[in-house]
Amino acid sequence: MAKIIAVCNQKGGVGKTTTSINLAACLAAAERKTLIVDMDAQSNATTGLGIDKGSVELSMYDVITEREVDGHPVEIRDIRQTVDYMKFLDVAPATPDLAGAEIELVNTMAREYRLRSALQAISDEYDYIIIDSPPSLGLVTVNVLTAATSVLIPIQCEYYALEGLAELLNTVRQVQKNLNPKLVIEGALLTMYDGRLSLSREVAEDVRSCFSGRVFNVVISRNVRLSEAPSFGKPIILYNIMSAGAENYLTLAKEVMDNEQNTK
Repeated sequence: MAKIIAVCNQKGGVGKTTTSINLAACLAAAERKTLIVDMDAQSNATTGLGIDKGSVELSMYDVITEREVDGHPVEIRDIRQTVDYMKFLDVAPATPDLAGAEIELVNTMAREYRLRSALQAISDEYDYIIIDSPPSLGLVTVNVLTAATSVLIPIQCEYYALEGLAELLNTVRQVQKNLNPKLVIEGALLTMYDGRLSLSREVAEDVRSCFSGRVFNVVISRNVRLSEAPSFGKPIILYNIMSAGAENYLTLAKEVMDNEQNTK
């Protein structure tokens, strides 16, 4: 049974997709069978792994809306693609159509459980499933949190970093209470960290105080190579293994795997 990690923050630009891609790739590099599920209509996790979203015929939109093809609902098995250059990594792609799922699911029974049901069908085939969430707290994000076993929260080390976190944590609590009592916080991840700036250090202190014991030891430093990698359709460990960004995400993957061992 896979560990399902939702990478979630309703703020944009915090390193959510970068973390989803690179954590998944580093887990795959450790020979853990990994699936990345793109639940963001911007489809950046899809294109960041070298998949042309224009060529995607079936996507997570078709799965979550239970579209039928040839008389059968579309499943993740029907849409997932193997990342050519990584043996242990698959991706369930998204397209901009996913933006319409919020409206289509409004009057649907058990609408919060669509993604959970879809993932249960393939969970035994993976060690880890990483879900890239949309930058909102709408119905798609509720689906993500309902399906997940844990939530990883990227927080950029910049001004207003903690703004909106109370709302996110309240959503997590509501999901725990009403939809998914097994959901836990995997940890907060400090991103875009620059140790030369007092602001970065201050934000890091604030986050560690706010999340008391639930902050990853590794911080993701600002890194030019990390920013360049998506435009080449590669995770950082394949774009530049010697970069600080690659070292950071390899360390994060080790922490995630160590956490898994410690909870068994």
